[in-house]
Amino acid sequence: MELIVGNIAFSTWSLRPWLVLKRCGAEFTVREVALYGPGYREALDRVSPSGKVPLLVVDGETIWDSMAISVWCAERYPEAKLWPADAHARWLARSVACEMHSSFMALRSECGMGPDAAGVIHTMVGPDRAPAPMSEAVAADVGRLVEIFRTMRARFGQGGPYLFGEWSIPDAFFTPVATRFRHYQIDLAAHGDDGTAAEYCETLLAQPDFLEWSGLGGAEAS
Repeated sequence: MELIVGNIAFSTWSLRPWLVLKRCGAEFTVREVALYGPGYREALDRVSPSGKVPLLVVDGETIWDSMAISVWCAERYPEAKLWPADAHARWLARSVACEMHSSFMALRSECGMGPDAAGVIHTMVGPDRAPAPMSEAVAADVGRLVEIFRTMRARFGQGGPYLFGEWSIPDAFFTPVATRFRHYQIDLAAHGDDGTAAEYCETLLAQPDFLEWSGLGGAEAS
């Protein structure tokens, strides 16, 4: 089984299924495909039906899209309990994971990871940068994320430090958000946080599998 990812230092989409596969205890190899530079598009098109990463190559098939890979993992490794056991928590866990997958475009574009127009790398695993200018659209995204974190932790977080108590797929999908908040020094208290969202983000950034990923990307980020 092979997971094909983009640049480990800043490919947020690639991080998500990597975290999920690690949680499953799956045995897999990783192939990194550069997302920038001469010839990167041709190299990506050779391996990806969608022209994007991540991809999981397994049993003669190529599964693309981080959510599709995560759903496959939940089916293949039921013992990993990648969705909450409680039905109501499970419904909402899927809702917030899908919202993260399809929304928050202002935060993604204005607080991006990867080389910007000046060739500066915005990285998940390197040092913090100066605070980014906060547009109304980004502020709305941050406010909504704070609301999700506070609400889900209050309702379902009694069983552990993650969004729904025990670690689940939404935690993989929100880990890149936590890296953006750290990287751009976003003050969550200014967007309605009572400390719950900040504590949850700190938990994600201290999670052992994420720290391992950070080590993999550390050389590129230095």
